Amino acid sequence: MDYIQKISLRMIKEDLVDYNGNKLKSVKVSSPDVIFDLMHLIGLHESPEEKFIILCLDTKNNIFDFFVVSHGSVNASIVHPRDVFKRALLSNSTSILLIHNHPTGNTKPSKNDKKITQRLVDGGEILGINVLDHLIIGDYNYYSFKENNLI
Repeated sequence: MDYIQKISLRMIKEDLVDYNGNKLKSVKVSSPDVIFDLMHLIGLHESPEEKFIILCLDTKNNIFDFFVVSHGSVNASIVHPRDVFKRALLSNSTSILLIHNHPTGNTKPSKNDKKITQRLVDGGEILGINVLDHLIIGDYNYYSFKENNLI
């Protein structure tokens, strides 16, 4: 007898908490400064390796989902559009923010940073998911692709 497997894919939502276990309230994205402050609160600037994160936003630009898409090495993190948009689609996002850190503290985007950003923007256009910005987080500052007219 032939059979077909039934596969189910579900997300389990966890609370957004800082490293002290404090639950964070819903955050409205009004500027890159807000995201920089949030990433500092969760300690992204202290990470010894690159992490690539997406924030999923509702239609009023409130953050409702937070995903660490990949962990990398000291100077690289592999990011594939499939992994980014799988999470965005599962959470019904209409827009996302891309974030990653540079453990060196230098926020200047690499050629690869620019290339993956454009790939994700293009993929988002096809899927109807707007990539609002990509921030590179350093020790005391950030680089915004949107503010620098790269998105």
